[in-house]
Amino acid sequence: MADKLKISARAIRFYEEKGLISPSKEENQYREFSEKEIWRLQTIIALRESGMSIEDIGQALEPTGGQDQEQLHYYLELQRSVLFAKWIELKQIIDTTDYMIDLVKKQQTLPLEDIYALAEGSKRLRDHRSSWRDKWNYDTRASRHDEHVLDNTSEYKDYEAALTLTAQWLAPIPGEQGLDIGTGTGNLAGKLMAGGAVMCGVDQSREMLKECRRKFPAMESKLGNFLALPFLEGRFDFVVTSFAFHHLSRNQQTLAIDEMRRVLKPHGRICITDLMRPEAAERGTTPPDGSLGGSGEPERTCSDLLAQFESLGYITKHQRINERLHIVYAVPIR
Repeated sequence: MADKLKISARAIRFYEEKGLISPSKEENQYREFSEKEIWRLQTIIALRESGMSIEDIGQALEPTGGQDQEQLHYYLELQRSVLFAKWIELKQIIDTTDYMIDLVKKQQTLPLEDIYALAEGSKRLRDHRSSWRDKWNYDTRASRHDEHVLDNTSEYKDYEAALTLTAQWLAPIPGEQGLDIGTGTGNLAGKLMAGGAVMCGVDQSREMLKECRRKFPAMESKLGNFLALPFLEGRFDFVVTSFAFHHLSRNQQTLAIDEMRRVLKPHGRICITDLMRPEAAERGTTPPDGSLGGSGEPERTCSDLLAQFESLGYITKHQRINERLHIVYAVPIR
């Protein structure tokens, strides 16, 4: 097995000691690896190469009680998600290198301060991407999610009205390709499919995706998150997200918008339906730290988000649904 996977036998024993794999043992103590254990081990190797800790890997690979085929599907999804994250990081390094080459061509030199600035910028972006964690444990909330959103609680107040208006604003032409990020159980994607769109959904929760696939078996869905969308460039006509964007920090939100733009076709449009921080005149209605999503820093206001889109060459429209919930729709003009 070590030869096949190009790792040491000692590493395999280490993962076994940590409880990440449990191959069966014969009386002579030889280990027998099933197909499921092989895929599990390959997934562990991929996650370790991405920098994930043993503890986090253990949590990611917790059994769900499903069939072996379902587990193999999940392991493959997890590996693909890791590979896309690594690919995006490599792409960032290539873009930085190309920028440095252009500087050398134009200036015949590369000032030391520019090297430091580029290195610091790359590190900062890498840190923002690697700091993504599921702090909300949506796996445990998946089975009751649809029931919860209909309770019209503070977090999901006006949920149905907001999703309906979002679908109306996007008004997909039949056959258009759309991506729903943080799709959950697929409620918004379902409304857009009813309008003729061909939808894909991305979510970081495998249990949410299971519910989504049960409700919409024809919909393509993939494990992933805002900061490393598991798709190549220029695939979608529009990207949408609802009640998920606010979980990102401000810097992560900037990266997420870059990712949305990467997977969009030219002139692809973006719609964000989410909780946002009240404007300065209304700060008395927000929590003391200004945080709505548990990201650890103040959330941006609707006007902040509109300004960012406009700086990127988008025209925007927005509507406030209630004191915290807004819809922001952005269409590029260049």
